[in-house]
Amino acid sequence: MASADLSADLTAAQLTARQLTGIDSPPLQEVEPGRLLQPVVAEAYLAMQQAAAAEGIALRIASGWRDFARQQAIVQAKLSGQRPVLDSAGQLVVMHELPLAEQIHAVLLYSALPGASRHHWGTDLDVWDQAAVAADYVLQLTPAEYAPDGPFSRLSQWLSQHAGRFGFFRPYRSFRGGVAAEPWHLSYQPLAGQYLQQLSLPVLNDAILHSNLAARETICTMLPELYQRYICNIDGEEHV
Repeated sequence: MASADLSADLTAAQLTARQLTGIDSPPLQEVEPGRLLQPVVAEAYLAMQQAAAAEGIALRIASGWRDFARQQAIVQAKLSGQRPVLDSAGQLVVMHELPLAEQIHAVLLYSALPGASRHHWGTDLDVWDQAAVAADYVLQLTPAEYAPDGPFSRLSQWLSQHAGRFGFFRPYRSFRGGVAAEPWHLSYQPLAGQYLQQLSLPVLNDAILHSNLAARETICTMLPELYQRYICNIDGEEHV
């Protein structure tokens, strides 16, 4: 799929507020077992997978579409101390020693707000190279795996050169003061670019305020800052 053709057959796609925030799902297609994407994204991914395979890379999806409830469970478990929270150096954060606002920032370094995850849109996916590791390899999705001496270094280089031809870019290619670098995270720009514009503060605030997230009132108070720092603050298109 050539980049010049990416938008040719796409209308101005609109998702409802409930779909944008992961409460409802957009139309989805199972691409790999348990891995769901919007059909047009699935088509682009499969074309990219085929091109990668020709160069010995077995592109696989670690995570595709994810709903609000799943994202809420992840964030809630971290805020309550049921799941570990790490800082940018990989050190464990002692959450109970921090004010709630600082706890929220600590969690958002690696986990998106429920309602604000790009995975809610069916346009974003986390990828790895099955051919680069043994069959019993336990995938971690850490920057070290995609670093020059990591098992997915070649995949990362290949994505930098070729992902844009299929409409994908890496919104968290580098750390920009918000979300930590995620070299495994791909986003289908022709749709995701529109959805980011549609995900307004009122839409997100409403989804969080009507959720069961324990810290929802504090999060809504902080939301204008969080919106700019963790949601809008992304890397630009990667050769799209």
